[in-house]
Amino acid sequence: MTVLAAQPIDTERLELLPLRIGHAEEMAAVLSDPALHTFIGGTPEAPGALRSRYRRLTAGSPDPAVSWLNWVIRLRAESCLTGTVQATVAGPVAEIAWVVGTPWQGRGIAAEAARGLVDRLTRQQVHTVIAHIHPGHSASAAVARAAGLTPTDERHDGEIRWHLRANLRDEPPPTTATIN
Repeated sequence: MTVLAAQPIDTERLELLPLRIGHAEEMAAVLSDPALHTFIGGTPEAPGALRSRYRRLTAGSPDPAVSWLNWVIRLRAESCLTGTVQATVAGPVAEIAWVVGTPWQGRGIAAEAARGLVDRLTRQQVHTVIAHIHPGHSASAAVARAAGLTPTDERHDGEIRWHLRANLRDEPPPTTATIN
């Protein structure tokens, strides 16, 4: 299995930049609102703690069959970081997540970033994209829907599993049999 690496992704308004330890200071401010943790739990991290977490994330997964891909979201027009997107890729399956800081919410940033991420993943080896969303988090459900995912009846730790089965661009077309 090939280990993937995060590469820059450009969308109309955004640059998804591969996560670096040096992003911790700015991202600590972006993610400082305790309200961001309403559905995911935890509390905002100080820059030092975020640096430590980013160091672990950028080191990569200890499992060689799993790739950890992490990006910060940069809003080009304002030249600032606004959040993160991530994907954990194991073979042809990616589990994705996103978070956008409170001051930038409601502007379509998470949806645009998630669409860019899903597009990149499905242009690679990924054919199944999954997200887990708290049933009360309507904004996150809207992001998943915008990225092409649909809710399933499955639950994981109380969250709804959202799913996208991509049509891989390099798959051969299905064959059809002709009956004479």
